Formats: sequence, C-alpha cells, structure tokens
Amino acid sequence: MDKVMNESESHFFSSKKSNSEVKGKIFIGITQLAVILIIAILFIILGIIIYQGRTKFSWEFISTFPTNGMTEGGIFPALIGTFILVVVMSIAAVPFGTITALYLTEYASENSKFAAAVRFSVRTLAVVPSIIFGLFGLGFFIQFLGAGADTVFNDGQLRWGQPNILWASLTMSLLTLPVIIVSVEESLKTIPRELREASLALGATKWQTIKKVVLPGSVSGIMTGTILAVSRGAGEVAPILFTGAAYYLATLPGSLSDQFMNLGYHVYIMSTQSSDVEKTMPIQFATTLVLLILTLSLNVVAVIIRSRIRRRAK
Repeated sequence: MDKVMNESESHFFSSKKSNSEVKGKIFIGITQLAVILIIAILFIILGIIIYQGRTKFSWEFISTFPTNGMTEGGIFPALIGTFILVVVMSIAAVPFGTITALYLTEYASENSKFAAAVRFSVRTLAVVPSIIFGLFGLGFFIQFLGAGADTVFNDGQLRWGQPNILWASLTMSLLTLPVIIVSVEESLKTIPRELREASLALGATKWQTIKKVVLPGSVSGIMTGTILAVSRGAGEVAPILFTGAAYYLATLPGSLSDQFMNLGYHVYIMSTQSSDVEKTMPIQFATTLVLLILTLSLNVVAVIIRSRIRRRAK
C-alpha cells in the first residue's frame, strides 16, 4: 500500500514538474518572440527610411543650403541648427537635473514634504504634452524674460523678445529634465550607503563625500540621462514651433538670439506645407535619415565618454 502511494506521489510531482517546465518554455518562447518582433520593427523602419531616402542622401545634400522653394539643395542649416539646439539644451538641462537629483538623494530626508512635492512635479512634467512646453516657452521665455530684457537693456528694441535658439533650447531642456532627474537619482541610489558612511567616518564633509565618492560612482547614470535627453530632444518639434524654429533661413545662426532651422521641423514642413508633397518625399526620408545619424552620433560620443570615465574609475 505504501509502495503504491509513493509511486502515486512520485507520478504527481513529476507531472507537476513537467507542466512547470512546459509553461516555462512557453514563457521563454513568448519573450523571445517579443524581442524578435521589436528588432524586426526597428529594422523595417530603418529599411524604409534608407530605401526611400537613398536617392537624395549624399554629401552635397548634407553640406548645402536648400534652394528652389526647398525642393532642391541640401539641409545644412537645419543640421547645424539641430546640433546647436541639442548642445545648448544639454548644457542647460544636465547640470540642473543632476543637482536636483543630488538634493533628493543626498540632502532631503525620507519624510520631507518638499522632496515629495519635487518628485510629484517631476512625474507631472514627464506626462505633460510637449506642445504645452512650447506654449510655456512662448509665454515665459519670450514674452516675459525676453521682452523684459529688451525693455531694460535694449531700449525696447526687439532682440530677445522674439523666438530664438536660446529660448528653444531652454524650453527643450524643461522637456527633458524629468528624464535626467529620474535616471541620475536611480544611479545615485545604487551607491552603497556604507561607502558614504566610511567617507564621513574618515572625516570628510558631506560635500567632499558627494564629490569624491558619490558622483564618480554615478557618472554612468548621469551620462545615461544625457543620452536619453539627447535622443528625445533632437527629434521633438512641438516645443520649438513657437520658440525658435524657422521655416527657412539663408544664413546660419550667428548668436543665441537668432532663429534657426531644425531637422524635425524641416520634415514637418516638407510633409505638410510643401506645394508638392510627393516631390519632396525623398527629401523627407533623407532628412529623417540624417536626423537619425546625428542622434546616433551624439549618443555614441556620450557612450564613449561614459566608458572612458568608467575605466578611469576602476
């Protein structure tokens, strides 16, 4: 009788183990299928862009100005404008986002209502539609700060109280700020508390501990936030519609108070405002390809810098 019961229990557990293994294999297969599907979609998108833009993509297309109502020529001013926008945006957003993350992680207490309000504000900013940032930039940066600066310093002459690359960059920095704050804060939390306590026990001040221990260990998170900010900021169009982007300029921006052309806005204009959308279709795809290459190049530079900093830290 005991032998029969043992065999029954053995059969039950083996059957249960077999069912678990089958479920595990099904789950693994579903996850692998999802990954393959995502990669396939990415390559399909890239393939369509490359195939449709191959006829226009060339060095001449990258290095010349548009002509003949922007149906011919290149996109050089839009490329330079986008590059300047991303650089100024990063200079404005990354330090401010890092400082905010440092406060939330290192200085604010766990029960701080102010820190809770800051985190709530960051989460709210992350879900605000990008067009709202554009309207905010128009009202605050241009009509308030810019117009006020013109009244005080330029005797009312219009210089800063108009769309320009500085206001567009600052507006874009507000858009990307939540991404930077969250990524840097999560990176700071990975630094073991014991390292901070050991530094303080050796007589280091709070700031010396942050400077010598915390920040070097979280550089990868800061660079990751920068990469994410660049990736988003380079392709956004809505925030710069009212704050700096121009339909067409025959010259490059000479200062931060000048308007600029933008690759994303250029694609939008080609696809909606052109007199012959079909004729400009190759230009649209070639411009999109250049935008992807620019974004990838900036990301690669950030990744290389991050890798070198990691090696030095080790």
